[in-house]
Amino acid sequence: MDEGGARIRRRVRVRKRSRPSLGSVCAAPTAAELEPGDEEEEGEKETVVGSRREKTVEVEPAQNNDSEEDLFGDYDSFAGNSFLAQVDDLEQQYMQVPQLRKHASDLTIEDLCSGSIKHNKLSITTVGNFTESKVDEHTKNQSRHKDVFIEPEPDLLYDVPSSQVLYFENLQKSSNDLGDQSTKEKDWNSSSHKTGNEELPQNSTEHHQQIDDPCSKVGTSSEENRRKSLKEHLKSAMTGNAKAQTPVFSRTKQLKETLLSEEINVAKKAIESSSDDLGPFYSLPSKVRDLYVQFKGIEKLYEWQHTCLTLNSVQERKNLIYSLPTSGGKTLVAEILMLQELLCRRRDVLMILPYVAIVQEKISALSSFGIELGFFVEEYAGSKGKFPPIKRREKKSLYIATIEKGNSLVNSLIETGRISSLGLVVVDELHMIGEGSRGAILEMTLAKVLYTSKTTQIIGMSATLNNVEDLQKFLQAEYYTSQFRPVELKEYLKINDAIYEVDSKAENGMTFSRLLNCQIFFPRQYLKHREKEKHEVIKNLKNISSGNLCPILKRTIPFGVAYHHSGLTSDERKLLEEAYSTGVLCLFTCTSTLAAGVNLPARRVILRAPYVAKEFLKRNQYKQMIGRAGRAGIDSIGESILILQEKDKQQVLELISRPLENCYSHLVQEFTKGIQTLFLSLIGLKIATNLDDIYHFMCGTFFGVQQKILLQEKSLWDITIESLRYLTEKGLLQKDTIDKPKEEIQYSFHITKLGRASFKGTIDLAYCDILYRDLKKGLEGLVLESLLHLIYLTTPYDMASHCDPDWMIYFRQFSQLSPAEQNVAALLGVSENFIGKKASGQPIKKKVDKDIVNRLYLSFVLYTLLKEANIWSVSEKFNMPRGYIQSLLTGAASFSSCVLHFCEELEEFWVYRALLVELTKKLTYCVKAELIPLMEVTGVLEGRAKQLYNAGYKSLTHLANANPEVLIRTIDHLSRSQAKQMVSSAKMLLHEKAEALQEEVEELLRLPSDFPSIAASSEKA
Repeated sequence: MDEGGARIRRRVRVRKRSRPSLGSVCAAPTAAELEPGDEEEEGEKETVVGSRREKTVEVEPAQNNDSEEDLFGDYDSFAGNSFLAQVDDLEQQYMQVPQLRKHASDLTIEDLCSGSIKHNKLSITTVGNFTESKVDEHTKNQSRHKDVFIEPEPDLLYDVPSSQVLYFENLQKSSNDLGDQSTKEKDWNSSSHKTGNEELPQNSTEHHQQIDDPCSKVGTSSEENRRKSLKEHLKSAMTGNAKAQTPVFSRTKQLKETLLSEEINVAKKAIESSSDDLGPFYSLPSKVRDLYVQFKGIEKLYEWQHTCLTLNSVQERKNLIYSLPTSGGKTLVAEILMLQELLCRRRDVLMILPYVAIVQEKISALSSFGIELGFFVEEYAGSKGKFPPIKRREKKSLYIATIEKGNSLVNSLIETGRISSLGLVVVDELHMIGEGSRGAILEMTLAKVLYTSKTTQIIGMSATLNNVEDLQKFLQAEYYTSQFRPVELKEYLKINDAIYEVDSKAENGMTFSRLLNCQIFFPRQYLKHREKEKHEVIKNLKNISSGNLCPILKRTIPFGVAYHHSGLTSDERKLLEEAYSTGVLCLFTCTSTLAAGVNLPARRVILRAPYVAKEFLKRNQYKQMIGRAGRAGIDSIGESILILQEKDKQQVLELISRPLENCYSHLVQEFTKGIQTLFLSLIGLKIATNLDDIYHFMCGTFFGVQQKILLQEKSLWDITIESLRYLTEKGLLQKDTIDKPKEEIQYSFHITKLGRASFKGTIDLAYCDILYRDLKKGLEGLVLESLLHLIYLTTPYDMASHCDPDWMIYFRQFSQLSPAEQNVAALLGVSENFIGKKASGQPIKKKVDKDIVNRLYLSFVLYTLLKEANIWSVSEKFNMPRGYIQSLLTGAASFSSCVLHFCEELEEFWVYRALLVELTKKLTYCVKAELIPLMEVTGVLEGRAKQLYNAGYKSLTHLANANPEVLIRTIDHLSRSQAKQMVSSAKMLLHEKAEALQEEVEELLRLPSDFPSIAASSEKA
């Protein structure tokens, strides 16, 4: 017990916190009221109070006290003077306070106490307001009572623990209730009423609270009983104080978190009830509304958004498809629904987006919300993403993924039995379900979610949907549509020198608008428009490219003009996009892919021709492109102009008048990436393992819904059997026979090791056996003197098939290889003699695999890039566009990650595991090691990472704790919104890593469930 006594002594001897007494609070005049002669007196009073704060009290160690009740024995004092005797005196003073109440009826302390009785609660907010109140906040009330001055008494409250202050406040309130009834009636009429949610810090102490009648009717006997039990209360409370540890928290942060938690609980109850009252902001805390105003400037929703969010199907959590024109505000509805799921229903959310660039853009935009509202935002794109995802203890996760990574994420959740934790799946650009292999993967993902989890809601949105009925049937969803556009769009056609306006009411679909007879020129005034910012853009383009700059951009940027296509690097594209969105650039020439990519709205969109490459424009593509015209909040009207020749006039008129193209399943059309991959995953995840179950699953897919349209010669049953036979022959599945009593033979399937590796690695089944052979052959003579051999093994097969080498460059690079590197080529069967003959145009008798030759050539490109880390020099060496080289690098990083997962499932390839982890990291970032931590932040590319590193932000922790305003001044060409998003993303990543480490610690310290003693006790029970 000596140890316990020592702990008590340390607690009591600490320096007393600054807390004004009730008497001094009542008596303190404002600074304005002090006469010059009084300032010295006031200073003397403060000196006396300060000396009292320095007091320490000696405590005798407690002896042989084993019970909590006897912790203080029979002592009434902790010092030479009787502490509880002082309490009795203080209590007597408080009994006399009601006589003075008519002079100070609006004191903050009394308001807090009366408010606590009215609401039957006393939150930590009031404690904070009492202990941390400033002098000017208290003396403000005194300005209305200049004629009343109460001499301050010795401040006995300094000897009372902080937790007992509330007791005296309640005691004073109770005694005040026994005072003058007329004064109480006056207070009743003048007090203001507030709700529980309005009990905010600082402001709450400035409002009076209503006092309940039951408290005013308490008799004298109850007051005496309360006085008698004062010592027991203090003993019990001091016991708790002596044992408790006082945590150090930011009071403001704690109050904000408490308020947000209360609002979320209220919103959770509201969203679960059948009431039409949706609370402060569509069943979300009011803080969400404030954050949308702060981060996005959205103060009010459009009418259609309100209607959509209040649909019965949305309230009942039914699946929903909604369609509106581009720029109509579809994403905001999805975000609100995602926040409802994360905050109120406390379940994870998956958002599937079509492109990596949009994933990164959305990560940056929502990280700020995650930091403020307490959920994680995780990126699943390229080589990023953890499978299975980390299981969080408290906070929920918003997974933002590309189509391919979304499929892998769903597979991992099903495999670990956690698919039910996924409360909502949101799919943007739902029409992509009908576009090639990516559409087939999206269809597989949604079909598996529908089949394995009946509690997961699916929300799909698109601007270009036609055959919605099929999609509704597939997703079992409701449908909502509107033609709303925030900015009116006018469509024009240019034929020769005439401009025609598209008019659906006209006979031929268009009406003459005006003649066009002008020349394009840029006056000198354009050079002076935001001249400084344009020079900054040029300077930053040079910095991110190691001093290199495209000569075309060098000439056009001063005039506010730039181009944007896949030939540029990601750094260059991002920098030009930022310059355009901030108004530094006013004219963008770009490919059609930008229309479906990053959101860059414009006043006018001009289509140079009704063709995409050699194919004629589709209605869906046309609507997506012209949908970028019209900037909400800036323009009152948007314009699109399609330039065409006379020969294309009829086709264009049909284009603008016909309905949108129908959306059809590609599940069977994309054989190896579609139905075969689906069957392999169904059997690997044990969703369906026999023929009947697999066929039943197929009937529920989008393809199953459209089978009457898509299947003419074969039935769905035939295709199912054919696909399973192909997988079995390829060695990915094995067939088992099950005998049934009715002499029927039923076949079931199980996945082989190679099949599981292909499924886990998401390897295209057309290449899985080739990959296995290459890895197996590599084990025979893996060359580790350089990275060339490993790079070859992770070079994507599909990119190699489209490669057309420059043989002279190939021969030049081959001749510069070291002996070890030439040994790699020899192992692959590619000789210098063969490359030399190809370069000189000589005939070749010996056959060499073209795919191997092409893949080795791309390996040379990647190998050179990793050695030099300068994409400009590599582009010049191999005569390739910079953008293509970067796409190759991104594809190689992603495929390297797939090969790693492939090898993890096959024990014979254990040697590759550690090697591929490091190689994947090198391919992902392709920068110096010191820049990798900064590159992990979403949206920070090589150029920006160099700027941050040079400015002193050398780690993730540095960036997470950075001040956005300082970043703006330090980093060139960085807007305020970009700086805030960057800091928020860094904080989010830091929190994720901290949470993961905490999870690991708890897992290590957790007692195993199969621990012998636990297992034995459970068996006995």
